[in-house]
Amino acid sequence: MAILAPVLEFENVSKFFYRHGGQMLLRDRLAHVLRPGTRERFYALTGVSFKLDHGESMAVVGSNGAGKSTLLNIATSLSDPSEGRVAVGGRVEALLELGSGFHPDLTGAENLRIKASLLGLTRRQVRERFDQIVEFSELADFIDEPLRTYSAGMTMRLAFAVAINVDPDLLIIDEVLGVGDQNFFQKCVDKIMEFRHSGKSILCVSHALNTLESMCDRGLWLDHGRVMKQGSVGEVLKAYRESASTHAGLTVHT
Repeated sequence: MAILAPVLEFENVSKFFYRHGGQMLLRDRLAHVLRPGTRERFYALTGVSFKLDHGESMAVVGSNGAGKSTLLNIATSLSDPSEGRVAVGGRVEALLELGSGFHPDLTGAENLRIKASLLGLTRRQVRERFDQIVEFSELADFIDEPLRTYSAGMTMRLAFAVAINVDPDLLIIDEVLGVGDQNFFQKCVDKIMEFRHSGKSILCVSHALNTLESMCDRGLWLDHGRVMKQGSVGEVLKAYRESASTHAGLTVHT
């Protein structure tokens, strides 16, 4: 039997940005263009390596500024690594920010069709899944209204409903499930568990550690762009909580 490649693999991945110290004079900008090696680098990620196999779910934790968003941006090809290698072995869908890929002046239905098409569904597949997506979102009464009239929670419902119904191999989630009422949140968690049990993969960032522990089987803890620990989600979250309790000013939500 053929062995599947990991759905996501980071191999010694680093990402740096150049510091510019605020506004610069024209001569300073020209000097930086002509002599890029003189600019100071800030590393958002340093030497990050991990593998996520098909059917696995991974929680990514860390304080603000730890590099979590940078990691997700690279995983979704929104940003390229400065160093190292990234390999993706399947269709990826990400919920990184509310309304990404949506147009406020189009209706919910129009945004649904466009977003699903951009994610690879054919027109026929969009038609077949349209009612299912609307039903899950609980937005049937508003689906023909412009998206600019939607609340943040309604936008999140539509985005999640589309994402989970295009059947990606890897679903990437960044905190957005924290928007909306408790009943819909639980509905999303149940759907994610169903998605997971069907053999799909999940990469999830959240400060809600108890939710991560229930949804994921593996964990990755980042601190200042470096991997502090990876392994079972229980072991990683235990180490992260213990570290948080010893550092003043670091708030961990359970």
